[in-house]
Amino acid sequence: MDDDSCNSFIDYAVPRKYVHKMLPRFAAAATKRDALNLPFSTKGRDIFDSNGDVFYYKGTNWPGHQEIMIPEGLQHASIAEIVAWIPKFGLNSVRMTFAIEMIDDIYSNSTNQTLERSVINALGQDNGTLVLGQILEHNPQFTAQTTRLEVWDAVAKELAAQDVILHLDNHVSKAFWCCGDDDGNGWFGENYFDVDKWIRGLSFISAHAKTHWPTFASVGLRNELRKAKVSEPVDWYTWYIHMTSAATAVHAAAPDALIFFSGLSYDTFIDPLPLGKSLQGTAGTTTANKTAKFIPTDFPWANKIVLELHKYDFEATHNPCPTFKANWYKQGFQAVNASDSATKHLFPIAITEWGFIHNGTYWNQTTYNKCLIEMVGDYRVSWMQWEISGSFYLQTRPGRTPETIQGPEEFWGLLNYNWDGVRDVVTVENSLDKMIAALG
Repeated sequence: MDDDSCNSFIDYAVPRKYVHKMLPRFAAAATKRDALNLPFSTKGRDIFDSNGDVFYYKGTNWPGHQEIMIPEGLQHASIAEIVAWIPKFGLNSVRMTFAIEMIDDIYSNSTNQTLERSVINALGQDNGTLVLGQILEHNPQFTAQTTRLEVWDAVAKELAAQDVILHLDNHVSKAFWCCGDDDGNGWFGENYFDVDKWIRGLSFISAHAKTHWPTFASVGLRNELRKAKVSEPVDWYTWYIHMTSAATAVHAAAPDALIFFSGLSYDTFIDPLPLGKSLQGTAGTTTANKTAKFIPTDFPWANKIVLELHKYDFEATHNPCPTFKANWYKQGFQAVNASDSATKHLFPIAITEWGFIHNGTYWNQTTYNKCLIEMVGDYRVSWMQWEISGSFYLQTRPGRTPETIQGPEEFWGLLNYNWDGVRDVVTVENSLDKMIAALG
């Protein structure tokens, strides 16, 4: 995601007049969680649980890919308190984002893996010491010497205790905010994007999750692939070679896991896969005259494939919904439409990022929210809202002044700055709730 939502320390409490609306709905939602029934598999356009019932991810994002490399918010609340919000919102799953750098540090036996070193290295001695103390106060099961991976294990354990499906997403290689053009994380072979380390990291964390995380169900291979000036050729052939190699590695490490494939241009389109198009290289580069086709049955993970797409409202759309949906359909929704004569391969789709500012008004200022809800209802696809976080430990965005901000607010988050209440009930009622209802 590349919005400008995080730039303030203002805390928005839930308006008093909405509190009476909030509690009954949340209490009811907690009793209606989808049965887990792992592992999942895919057939045609749908995801199926182990009972043979269709499953839809209805989730949110919980980032853990920034410099400290642990899930956000632990200085404000306990893991159990944060996880409890997910079923309270009526959700069944969470997309946990991570950085390959975390795995690189494990392989190099880095001394920076402890909570103490991770937090102080990111925030400095004074602020780092303060935030570390807050994390340990809210999460007394940890010590300064607890490792990042042990924090992730504790999060996964609590997700399982509260019956929340865990979807793991490789967001970046080097740990900082995603995303921007030429930020080093965007394309294979770019400055920070070492392909061998990426595949090694996916293999490690998938194997670890299979063994240690009870509700681990799926892996997203890479978030928001995008153009880069200094990298391997930016084309579908390069995508095919590396993404299928990574999928094979993940499947070997965790055979039960679903594998999510993102597309190009910040994961805004992936239509060449359902349309069965030739995936071409680029003239004048190392991929010139090279071509491939993505044929699911060529791979042992054919029944584990999910395509993912992102959809934001950066253009502040006012298109009528028929136009909005027709335009978006062309970017990959052929995958879930068996009646489309152009569709060669059916796959499930998950909209793994969507969202906007939670200010009580934006949901109705453009047609984005209304049309997104209609699209989900029309095509019956999984989704994960961006995001639960009310604030961040820090956020680094190359090209911004200042590049790094400590303790920024996340105005797109479901929760408030202190992670102890809903940011805006009106927005939740008119977006998240209706996205849930769209899937029945």
